[in-house]
Amino acid sequence: MKNLLDLHTHTLASGHAYSTLKENIQGAKEKGLAILGTSDHAKAMPGVTSNAFFSYYDALPRHLEGVTLLCGVEANIIDYQGSLDIDLDKRKVDFAIVSLHMPCILPGSREENTQALIGALSHDRVKIVGHPDDSYFPLDYDRLVPVLVERGIYAEVNNSSLKEGSPRKDSLKNLRTLLSLGRDQGLKIVMNSDAHFYTEVGNIEGSQALVEAMDYPKDLILNYSQSVQEVLDKLGIRDK
Repeated sequence: MKNLLDLHTHTLASGHAYSTLKENIQGAKEKGLAILGTSDHAKAMPGVTSNAFFSYYDALPRHLEGVTLLCGVEANIIDYQGSLDIDLDKRKVDFAIVSLHMPCILPGSREENTQALIGALSHDRVKIVGHPDDSYFPLDYDRLVPVLVERGIYAEVNNSSLKEGSPRKDSLKNLRTLLSLGRDQGLKIVMNSDAHFYTEVGNIEGSQALVEAMDYPKDLILNYSQSVQEVLDKLGIRDK
């Protein structure tokens, strides 16, 4: 099936990515994507200057070069209660991805890491749990998956986690466990590139191969929605 979107992409604003937003939009257009989500890191990530960056998304058009632009943030979890490094009520973001990153929080126990993710889901603009696949941050999937299902949060199948040289550990094994549980419980998923350079925007080949091998239900995969409007409706985002 055709991939409609990529919601996890980074620009120079993240401090460790190498393309501009315009270049990423061009990359999305070249890949035939209908939707690009830009989701730079919030302030706890080294190299990010200020969360003020997320206050001026109104300056950006919703549609450019035939691509619908969704303005998001990858919010970093900073404690085991699930606190984030950005106040989503004060920033003009369409959606938030919440993630565990070692520069922002030290890995805890399986219970602590799982509670941190669950605690981060309380805000209504949190739509995606980013790369929940890293054994450096072990997770209790038996506990996490039912919560994601109940709250309608998407679990990310992150393509960069599956690439050779990924800084994450045991991602393929962990994603197989997550998807196996999710398939039985109706977990919604989204495949994203986690691109840090524009040529990687829309690259979800590894994620697609895994999802297809797991025979994951197509109706639970956001990428395979039928239209831009359907994606916006599923995410609860208003087309401006």
